[in-house]
Amino acid sequence: MSEKSSPIKYFLSGGFGGVCTVVAGHPLDTIKVRLQTMPKPAPGMPPLFTGTWDCAKKTITKEGVAGLYKGMGAPIAGVAPIFAMSFFGFGVGKRILQYGRGDDVSLTPLELFYAGAFSGIFTTTIMAPGERIKCLLQIQGGVTEAKYSGPVDVVKQLYKEGGMRSIYKGTVATLLRDVPASGMYFMTYEWLQKSLAPKEGEQDNLGLLRTIFAGGMAGICNWLVAIPADVLKSRLQTAPEGTYPNGLRDVLAKLRREEGLSALYRGCTPVMLRAFPANAACFLGFEAAIKFLNYVAPNL
Repeated sequence: MSEKSSPIKYFLSGGFGGVCTVVAGHPLDTIKVRLQTMPKPAPGMPPLFTGTWDCAKKTITKEGVAGLYKGMGAPIAGVAPIFAMSFFGFGVGKRILQYGRGDDVSLTPLELFYAGAFSGIFTTTIMAPGERIKCLLQIQGGVTEAKYSGPVDVVKQLYKEGGMRSIYKGTVATLLRDVPASGMYFMTYEWLQKSLAPKEGEQDNLGLLRTIFAGGMAGICNWLVAIPADVLKSRLQTAPEGTYPNGLRDVLAKLRREEGLSALYRGCTPVMLRAFPANAACFLGFEAAIKFLNYVAPNL
């Protein structure tokens, strides 16, 4: 990422990068949510899914390949503003940390983490309801009569059941997930880009591969931090009203009591399988958009 790129360019390019992310990664996200939210099997009965491959196979068998893309309407509709706000927040965070030091100053890895964490706050107002809608649609796996017909129907029913509070259920969990994870995300990407950059005066023939690797690793590091909070968020957001009256504390207590803390990393395999290609696609889209905007609007 260019140190001189404006937050506006980060906003526009981040939106395009986000669309690339969803297209590349949604099927594995569906598998992740279904593994995270599957019910505990009765004594002597096998689990609903034995793992990532079993979940994918059963989903395709019962619902076709389209089943892996369930709930994509919500992230597609929201992903452009979500990623736009995320990259915009990162751009603003960098500007704040560079204030009085010049736009060309290189930030330390810790400063990049702070700027990235700052971006996580920006996205929550859009991310929290979008995640709730997505997760509710994703867990409708092969049922005879689905409760929701689509994203708009989810919003209508949630509002009818509990107003805006129901739509924004899981906001605190989303913050707990996205603030530290976003810090790790942007810090990893920029650190790797700089670390892998060729020496001054050498021709850069590895720009594309460097971006793919840095973007993919940023996604993996992001999810290593985010998975535990994501599991708690998914369970809270998909549970019937009144299941967890004390919110995340009740979710964590029940999970620890019934399944052990290892369940906080349930769905880890599809997350990691998705993280590299989806985020490599995100940063490829972002860098392409930044270059385009720098060409057509150098003074923006």
